[in-house]
Amino acid sequence: MSSSGLRQCIRDVSPYLILLVAISTLGPLQFGFHLAELNAPQDVISCRFKAQSVSSRLSSALSLVTSSSSSKEAAASSALPDCIPMEDAQFAVVSSMFTLGGLVGALGSGPIASSKGRLLAMRLTSLFYIVGSIIETLGASIAMMAIGRVFSGVGAGAATVIVPIYISEVAPPRERGTFGAMTQVSINVGILATQTMGYFLSYGSAWRWILAAGIIIGAVQGFGLLLVPESPAWLAANKSVTQAKRILQRIRGRHADIGEETATWGDSAALPEEEGLLDDPGTGPRRGSTGSKASAKSNVHLGFLEVVKDPLYRPALVAAVGVMCAQQLCGINSIIMYSVSLLRDLLPMNSALLTIMISAINLFTTIACSPLPDKLGRKTCLLVSIFGQGASALALALSILFEAKILSAVTVLFFVAFFAVGLGPVPFILASELVGQEAVGATQSACLGANYIATFLVAQFFPIINVALNERFGGAGWVYFIFTALAVLCGLFVFWRVPETKGKKDADEVWGRTRRLD
Repeated sequence: MSSSGLRQCIRDVSPYLILLVAISTLGPLQFGFHLAELNAPQDVISCRFKAQSVSSRLSSALSLVTSSSSSKEAAASSALPDCIPMEDAQFAVVSSMFTLGGLVGALGSGPIASSKGRLLAMRLTSLFYIVGSIIETLGASIAMMAIGRVFSGVGAGAATVIVPIYISEVAPPRERGTFGAMTQVSINVGILATQTMGYFLSYGSAWRWILAAGIIIGAVQGFGLLLVPESPAWLAANKSVTQAKRILQRIRGRHADIGEETATWGDSAALPEEEGLLDDPGTGPRRGSTGSKASAKSNVHLGFLEVVKDPLYRPALVAAVGVMCAQQLCGINSIIMYSVSLLRDLLPMNSALLTIMISAINLFTTIACSPLPDKLGRKTCLLVSIFGQGASALALALSILFEAKILSAVTVLFFVAFFAVGLGPVPFILASELVGQEAVGATQSACLGANYIATFLVAQFFPIINVALNERFGGAGWVYFIFTALAVLCGLFVFWRVPETKGKKDADEVWGRTRRLD
């Protein structure tokens, strides 16, 4: 970013905006946290190992510090088993229940966010996170763990629909891509946090503290949302333009010029008492304009079936859903969710430690690449990301197959790094840029619903297909040839069906059409 661009960014960003983004992104952060929470302690939870060497040392150290309260802890923990016996297929079911809940949350949150507001919907996600974390923490059976994962998944599914929309509506237009990437950054923060906790707490019943941390994060999110206002764009389209402008002015700063941003809002959503204040008594009633008609149309919230049936929105829906599916089908969650068990016998270092390194690289690469969608374009970032992941998947398959262990470790890191370039952040940005305000809720819900279906397929069938292919052909790593082929198909889809949205004012400009006035 040039020095002038950096100065402009600093002028556009207020401390209040940073606070809003920090609080709202606690939702996606918990998505990452719960997505990866069972990865590191998988063997301990499923009763395969009682402790890891690092965890044992930590346990000994903690016992010296907490010896005075050890009797109380023993009494409290005696009611809960140290582990829950599970086979690979059963553990896969527990893991994938999170994506099932995510599908429910993604499909149900869009209508709520459109009709009742972004803020209420975000507050509901914190409730689901807290309930899910409590059930998981106290889970003593496969069924309880699965139910807890479903509740957490509902919160995660809703958060990944609502938060990107909210951020895109409060972020300055010039930095919308950068702030949009904060959704993926926060997901990676959650993944890194839970992987790090898993490295130290994968012993005995200490893994329950990993799950209990979700209760704390959910509570912090819930209290933090008491400080967050409703989206100005939603208020302008549904309630009060005056109130929306007041909130936007506070977000941008007292002396910021918001005239350009609010020019298309019109006054059709103003309350009756505001109409009298906004009308000039000497000129009589105002005539309808293109801007007011567009604003009036934004008052209408289209459902999923309406979006599908309308040829105006169908290309956008196909493009946005396809990109969301590509995010998962290129194989990122084969690493995020199963890296410890997958890499345990393949690489020359502690797989749990490598997983922390993977999560850290994913986070730092996402932060470093966050300006790229605004600089290079959304589509370019997607194509580079997909090509890089496909090439990395091919190299990973070959390196594992031929037992090139160092190369395997390096390739895994490249695989994750390329994901952060485009497939990580861009899909969360696209939905709000490909359609108008009236269809963004339904489109985002459909996108995240498709994303969770793809995530479910990877979470449920990756370990099964991986074992089956290894037994059929011998060796290991065969499954990554499938991800290579999927990356090729996803790249062709993006090249042919996804338009560039960088620098475009609205969805009409993205698709090269004039605004409809009906």
